[in-house]
This record gives sequence, structure tokens and C-alpha cells, in this order.
Amino acid sequence: MIVGVVLVNAIVGFVQEGRAEQALGALGSLLAPAAWVLRDGRRRRVDAADLVPGDVVLIEAGDRVPADLRLLYARGLLIDEAILTGESVASDKCETPVPAAAPLAERDSMAWSGTLVAAGQGRGLVVATGRATEMGRIGDLLRSVGSLSTPLLAQIDRFGRRFASFSALAALGLFAFAVIARGYAAVDALMLVVALAVGVIPESLPAVITITLAIGVRRMAARHAIVRRLPAVETLGATSVICTDKTGTLTLNEMTTRRLAIAGGELFLDGAGYAPAGSLHRADAPQTPVAVPPPARRLLEIALLCNDARLGVRDAQWQVDGDPMEGALIAAAMKAGLEPAAEHARQPRLDAIPFDARHRFMATLHAAADGTRWIAVKGAPEALLAISGRQLDADGGVGPLDRAYWDTCIARAAAAGERVLGFAWRIAPDLTSLRPAAIGELVFAGIAGLVDPPRPEAAARSPNAPRPASRSR
Repeated sequence: MIVGVVLVNAIVGFVQEGRAEQALGALGSLLAPAAWVLRDGRRRRVDAADLVPGDVVLIEAGDRVPADLRLLYARGLLIDEAILTGESVASDKCETPVPAAAPLAERDSMAWSGTLVAAGQGRGLVVATGRATEMGRIGDLLRSVGSLSTPLLAQIDRFGRRFASFSALAALGLFAFAVIARGYAAVDALMLVVALAVGVIPESLPAVITITLAIGVRRMAARHAIVRRLPAVETLGATSVICTDKTGTLTLNEMTTRRLAIAGGELFLDGAGYAPAGSLHRADAPQTPVAVPPPARRLLEIALLCNDARLGVRDAQWQVDGDPMEGALIAAAMKAGLEPAAEHARQPRLDAIPFDARHRFMATLHAAADGTRWIAVKGAPEALLAISGRQLDADGGVGPLDRAYWDTCIARAAAAGERVLGFAWRIAPDLTSLRPAAIGELVFAGIAGLVDPPRPEAAARSPNAPRPASRSR
């Protein structure tokens, strides 16, 4: 019976923790299985495990970076580093050196192992592999964490030691009493004492604890939480403060266009994530959808056409291929009734200037349905306002630029924790190609504010929980 109880306890713990180990093993997919390298002057595909410092790796949109790279070449290169830095927006990369003491998230000339290339192309020199990478350092830190006993296990250990000591002393006293006072033979007294000691020790207690914790693990798994060690369930029950990252944990890690500021006021968009489900409304009437005014339509048209991302359904979910902010702009345009494929066919792109940190905007040249050529520009609102002389009015006409109004809109969006993009355009009948010097004076259309919205389950909380003192950005 004792052996059976011990076996049940061991099997339950082994099976439950083995399942957690399998789930954690799936996280190994974060590492790239293969990579394109230049060896002997030729492009070759090799296993990521075979990379060594000094290899030159080629990366492009959709690739997972196989090792820590010092970038030698980068053109329109955007890398999603959320798993390493927590930054929800893809980082713009370049080959320009940065100070050695620069923080990890500001090392624009580096590509880190395990991160995902969102757009563009690049070439980099391998400087670290395996445990020497930044992701490997995190793994080493996790392995160096010492094991701590939970409150329940600490109590069980204390109870076990005290009970064992008491049982041993009581058994010795009973043995002496039986032999000396009652005249039992030593062998008979020993058998009696051993039987009583075995009977008084609760062998089933570990099994009961294990089964109880296993039930807790299953309940956590039903809520999509992996518990690696059974005692951790008891620790969670005694937790009062949780320190967690934001991007992808408390938030969706899906940028969403929340605000459109145009001449005459601001509009807000419903919905979260990349799903194009929602409508426009004003701040004072959130339940009343409004028609898309001419300046908002022109702004969303620019956002849709001056865009390199693609938005579609994959694995029953809306997902973006490319920059997350560009994907959010496409979703906003679709909420307003614009169809990406139809708009690109109606106003095809003739040329483009990729986003560059030097001029802080992206521009595309298009041919309208009537044959007119025009330039669509999106980028940092301050940069666009500096080269804009007029603005799109509330009725769709063109009037003088009201810089103070736009500065107020930008400040209001930034105070709400939103990332702000500006949009502008102009007619360019004589242009056949684009270059930064040919942009000319623009007509400012408005700004868009984007956020990484919180997960619905993260926003749910106890009604007695204290409210945050300030808003996180």
C-alpha cells in the first residue's frame, strides 16, 4: 500500500511537469532553423546551428534573425524586436555605427538573434551565436536562478521534520516501555513499534498535495498559462504583486489606429488589432458612427497607398506582413470602406522613396484614375509640417496651414500615449520619378494616432483593485 501511494505521487508529478516541459520546448521555434550566408563568394543555405562568428548572413522580410549580426548593409530594414526589448513597433535599422554604451534598444546597427524581419533587406556579419547572443544571455540568467521553496513546501518540510522527530522519540519510548515494563520480547516489541510508526505517518499526504496541485495546473492550462513546476501553483495563489512586460503580454502586440485629426476636429475608430471591423465616431458621441468626411478619406487614401505592408487572414486571424503601423493604417482604411486591392489598381504606384531617418518620411508617386499624377507622403508630423504650405480644409478644399492647430492635435495625441504619424500630398503632373529634393511644397491632410491596445483579459480585474495613478505609454 505504501509503495502504491508513492508510485501514484511520482507518476502524477512526472506526467504533469512533463507536459509543461513539452510546451516550453515548443518555444525553441524562436530560433531560426536555417539561414542564407555568403561563403566562397556564393549564396548558400546552411543550418543556423552551423553559423560561426565571421559569417555574412543575408536577411529579408519574413526571416528570423539566426544570430547576433553587425549590419553591413540595410535598405528599408525594419525588425520586430518585441521579444527582446518589448518595443511593439518594428525598429528601423541602418549600418551607421552607434556608441558602444548605447542601450540595447537603440543599437540600430545590430540585428539580434530570434527577432523577426518585418520589412526590407539587409546583410550582416555574425558577431555572436548560441549562448553568446543576447537571447542566450537571457537563457543563462534563467538557468542561474536558484530554486526557492514555496510557502506550502516550507510548511510541509517543517511539519515532516517535527513529526518524524516526534515519531522516532515516541517509538523509542514505546519500545523501552514494552520491553522493560511489560516484559515483551525485543523482537515482538520491535514489530509492534514499527507497525504503529508506519500507521501514524501520513504516507498519503504527498499524494494528496500533488493531486491538488495538478488540478490547479489543469485549471491554469485552461486559461492558457503554462506552469512548469507544480508548487508554482501554490505560489501564484499567494502572490500580491506581479511584474510583467507589456508588449504581447498585457497588450495585443497589434498596432491599432485610434485617432484621426483633420481640419475641423478629431475622429476616433472602434475596434482593436488588425481586424478591419469598426467605424468612425466623434469623441462626444462614441455610439454614433459618422460618415467619412472628405479630408479623412484623403488621409486614409494616402495611408493605404503610401504603404508597403499587406493585411490578410491567415490561420483564421487577421495578420500583417510588414510594418505593424502600416498594417494598422490599412485596417483603418478598410474600416472607412476603402478596398486595398481596388485602390492600388485604380491608382497604381509609379515610384517610391522608402522611409529614411534623414528625411523622416516615405513618399510614393501615383497615377490617378483621370491620369493625374500625385505624391502621397507619410511620416513624422513635424517633418511634414515643415515642408507643407497649405492644408486640406474640412470641406475638402485647400487653405492656408494652421500650424498652431496641428501642434495642439499632436500634443493631445502624444499625451494619450499614442504614436503619431502625419500625412500630406500634392499634385505632380510632370514627375516621372521620385527623389527627396523633388517632393516640393505639400498640402497637409492630417495626423493619425496609433496605440498597442491592452488585451481584454488583461483589462479585466477585481472591482476592489486599486486604479493606476497614471497612464502607461
